[in-house]
Amino acid sequence: MELGISTFVETTPDPQSGEVISHSQRIQDVIEEIVLADRIGLDVFGVGEHHRIDFAASAPAVILAAAAARTQTIRLTSAVTVLSSADPVRVFQEFATLDAISGGRAEIMAGRGSFIESFPLFGQDLHDYNELFDEKLALLLKLRESEHVTWNGHHRPSFRNLYISPRPVQQPLPVWIASGGNPESAVRAGTLGLPLVLAIIGGSPQMFLPIVQLYKQAAERAGHDPSSLQIATHSHGFVWDSTEEAADLFYPSTAYVLNKLGQERGWGPYSRRSYDMARARDGALYVGDAQTVADKIIDLQQQLGVTRFFLHVPVGSMPHDQVMRAIELFGTKVAPIVQSTLSSNN
Repeated sequence: MELGISTFVETTPDPQSGEVISHSQRIQDVIEEIVLADRIGLDVFGVGEHHRIDFAASAPAVILAAAAARTQTIRLTSAVTVLSSADPVRVFQEFATLDAISGGRAEIMAGRGSFIESFPLFGQDLHDYNELFDEKLALLLKLRESEHVTWNGHHRPSFRNLYISPRPVQQPLPVWIASGGNPESAVRAGTLGLPLVLAIIGGSPQMFLPIVQLYKQAAERAGHDPSSLQIATHSHGFVWDSTEEAADLFYPSTAYVLNKLGQERGWGPYSRRSYDMARARDGALYVGDAQTVADKIIDLQQQLGVTRFFLHVPVGSMPHDQVMRAIELFGTKVAPIVQSTLSSNN
C-alpha cells in the first residue's frame, strides 16, 4: 500500500493571530514539505489546483517541478487538476515536462472540481460542467496514446495530425480519476480502466464501499481486470506525539476552513463535537498519534481494498514546523506500522 501527503497550499488567516502567510512563502514551505516526504520514504505527494486568494497553488505542475529537481523517488501528482476548465493539451505538456524533470515520477489526478472559480476565469460555462469533463478527458487520454493527434470537439479548437511534445518518460503517463463519491465518476473510471481516487472527508469510509463496487463492476463489464486497478483515498489528518495534542493542534485551522466553506455553500456550523465525532475509529478524520492513525488506515484498506492513501495536511494555515513534524511522524512512525501489519496479514 502506498502512503502519501496531499495539500491545497492554503493561505487562510491564522486562527489565533489573524495573520496571513504570503503566497510566495507558502509555496516555498510546501516545496520543503515535499523534499521531507521524499527523504523519509513516502510514496507520493499531491498538490491541488485552486484559483482563489486563500490557496496558493493555481499551477501545481510548476510547484511539483521545483520539488522534482530536489527529490529522488517520491511520485508527484496533481490533487486535482481541474480538467473541465483547463486545456488538455497544455495539461499534458506540463505534466510530460514534469515527468522529464523527475525522471518518470509525474501523475495527473483529473477531476471536475468542487471549487468553480476556474470556470469563469478561463471562459467556461458551468452549464457544460459534465460535458466539459467528458470531452477533455477523452482528449487527454488520446494525447498520451499517440504522438500525432487529430482532434475534433465542441469545447476546444480542432486540430489535425499535430505532433504533441514533449513525450513523457512513462508510457503511458498515469492519469487518475478523482471523485468525491459520485457514482457516475466511479463508473467512468472503471469503464476506462483508469485508477480512482476518492475524497473521503466526511461520514464513514465504509459508506464508500458501494462506490468501490460500482467501479469494479464497470471495469469488469468493460473487459478490464478489476484486481489490477488501483484505488486511492484522500482524507484530512494530522499526526502528533499524543492523540490529545494532535486533536487540539489540528482543530482551529480545520474549523476555520470548514466553517468558511460552510458559509459559502450553505452547510451547518462545524463544531468541536463534529470534529471529535469524525476522529472516532469509524470516522473520516485521521487525527492522533501514530498508532491511532495507522489503525484507521489499516481499517480503511481492509474495508475498501485501497492501494494508496493520502493524508491531507494541513487544512487551513498551520505553523510550518508543525506540518513538517506531522509529515515526519507519518513517514517514520505511521508508515512502518501500516506496512508491517498489512504484510503480516497477507
